[in-house]
Amino acid sequence: MAINESAENYLETILMLSKKLPVVRSVDIANELGFKKSSVSIAMKNLRENNHIVVSGAGFITLTESGKQIAEMIFERHELISNWLIKIGVSEETALEDACKMEHVISQESFEAIKKFIGK
Repeated sequence: MAINESAENYLETILMLSKKLPVVRSVDIANELGFKKSSVSIAMKNLRENNHIVVSGAGFITLTESGKQIAEMIFERHELISNWLIKIGVSEETALEDACKMEHVISQESFEAIKKFIGK
């Protein structure tokens, strides 16, 4: 399941948007991330070619099973790491920024050990 950090971020964003919007479109992703629509379109093409998303004729973006698995893994890491950092005294802003970086580079083994240690 080798996938780059940018793709992980897009998949996580699609997952988060799908929880609060009736449908997810490229423009929603561009607005959420502050990216140009052209950049998002290229990323969506790559995610579609790698079978992580499906795009309907109307432009609605849906995660495939593999896309959803990756998005949920990254989202879980983000939530756990950011909440843990806040609990140990890191400011919310810094905790969220750091979690965004850490969620992509931490090994599954280290993440599971942290999860077990903090009793989640």
